[in-house]
Amino acid sequence: MRILVVGASGLIGAHVAEALRERGHEVTTTGRTARAGVDRALDVKTAGVDEMRAVLAGHDGVVLATRTEEQRPLRKPIYPVFRQDMVEPVVRLFTAGREEGLTRGIILGSYYTYFDRLHPQWRLAERSVYVRCRVEQAREGRAAAGPGLPIAVLELPFVLGRTGDRMPNWAGPLERWARSGWPLAAPAGGTAVTSAEQVAEAAADALETGSDEDLPLADENLTYTEMIERIAEAVGRSRRVHRLPSAFVRRSLRAASALQRLSGRESGVDPAQFGDLLLTDLFVEPPTSRSLAELFRRSFAP
Repeated sequence: MRILVVGASGLIGAHVAEALRERGHEVTTTGRTARAGVDRALDVKTAGVDEMRAVLAGHDGVVLATRTEEQRPLRKPIYPVFRQDMVEPVVRLFTAGREEGLTRGIILGSYYTYFDRLHPQWRLAERSVYVRCRVEQAREGRAAAGPGLPIAVLELPFVLGRTGDRMPNWAGPLERWARSGWPLAAPAGGTAVTSAEQVAEAAADALETGSDEDLPLADENLTYTEMIERIAEAVGRSRRVHRLPSAFVRRSLRAASALQRLSGRESGVDPAQFGDLLLTDLFVEPPTSRSLAELFRRSFAP
């Protein structure tokens, strides 16, 4: 097959392109700007359907590997901004894909949509602009694609990996903290974790089968204490990780939420809501149980 990978200059997109090539597929890579490893410049945030059709022509499938920072505070109202950033480009992309006769597609999404389905009582999509737009992204992208272009959504948790200087957006601050020698502390909750390599293999599998499923991914479920301990060990600064009192976490993030409101800003996941999530085990069941110990060492090498 011939596959277009949108956002291939990022860590996960680069792994997806590599995995597809290793399986014998022909891959075209795009990024917002021309650079090494990018075949064509394409800014999906601004490109229209006709421009996308020109890039998609001759391909069998497309992988959307762009991302949005849910925690960045923006001026209110943020919903139109997030929708313009996350939903409208997906509608245009899969409209163009349908018109060009593509037969399969992938959206790299978030495990928050998995928990929105699993725990409707949490009202994640109602309370979080980011989750709402993730839900709309999948629903409206599939509607634009139509029945002849099945779209699989990979619902990603924390993703480990490193390629050159490319790391997950969350990894840098934790790595610097672990290397600093300052005391380490973690909230009570936990998260699912997977690897960029596993995401790439799952994307390739979904493309080859023409999947239209929502696919939550997890190799291990780790408490935040376990996760930070592994990072500290990987950077050669092993030490005890203290437990943050839950009341302190909630108060601190509620204060941050109040400050955002006073400044006329908000973020995709409100800090007060994020505090509740940090104190919850956001575990994906069942995980593959592939050990990530070696990947922690490679991702956070001393």
